Amino acid sequence: MRAPNFWKHKGIVAHLLAPLGALYNASVAAKAATASPYRAPMPVICIGNLTAGGSGKTPVAIAIGERLKARGLHPTFLTRGYGGRQASPLLVKPHHTARMVGDEALLLARAAPTIVSRDRAVGAAKAAEAKAEILVMDDGHQNFALAKNLSLVVVDGGGGFLNGMVLPAGPLREKVAQGLKRADAVIIMGEGTPDLAGYAGPVLRARLAPLPNELAGRRVFAFAGIGRPQKFYDTLQAVGAIVTGMQDFGDHHFYDAQDLQGLRDQAKGAMLVTTEKDLVRIPLERRAGIIALAVEARFQDPAALDALLRKAAP
Repeated sequence: MRAPNFWKHKGIVAHLLAPLGALYNASVAAKAATASPYRAPMPVICIGNLTAGGSGKTPVAIAIGERLKARGLHPTFLTRGYGGRQASPLLVKPHHTARMVGDEALLLARAAPTIVSRDRAVGAAKAAEAKAEILVMDDGHQNFALAKNLSLVVVDGGGGFLNGMVLPAGPLREKVAQGLKRADAVIIMGEGTPDLAGYAGPVLRARLAPLPNELAGRRVFAFAGIGRPQKFYDTLQAVGAIVTGMQDFGDHHFYDAQDLQGLRDQAKGAMLVTTEKDLVRIPLERRAGIIALAVEARFQDPAALDALLRKAAP
């Protein structure tokens, strides 16, 4: 989702909504205290966060899947399928669309088998039926239906926690200190040093890095429907693209013919460029002339990540 402006400051609107935030935080704490999570027969690694909106969880999940595969393991991804209409557990197949299973599920399925399930415990049970070796859960730090062997919390180094207040007064799904008590490690994505509220556990650094591309020196018109589209635009400029214009859409926006015609009109001949998450939300028959800038999560200290993963999956 796109952050409303009042999330950036502790202004009057945020303070008026603070009592609702306190109730939201208390509900998360109560669920954590009273849950009886299903324990899957395979290790479960959860890649979560503390805020609404994007922080880089999916690229981190994919990177972790690749680290596990490099050790000869066969990970399976488990995700809610946000934005998709599929309710019951489903193994993602090539014919599935973002409207069916969500954009993140399609990206994950390129790297390893992926199960979409709003009920993570039921999804884990389906994975067990399929003899999955290890589950990598994309999102779910505030979901207590499934026991985790390793909980990694991803924090956006640049955005941090904005005004530091809990939904709907701010971006937090729960208070920072409360959420980090359940974290085995924190992964800070990008530059910046967010206040981790006294957290003393392992802190890893990673960044989103563009994969090889041919955008240097090319005129592009950029558009994105993600949590922080400016990060995408900054990356385009960093690779040397000449960004002639930009258009933001709501997070997880599904593009129709009118959207795409409007973008082509604004581009005035420049190449249309978007993110991989956005591209899978464009119908195949309407993707002509649009390219996606692929990125991956790169860890500053891969050995430290591997050490954490071995604790969960020896």
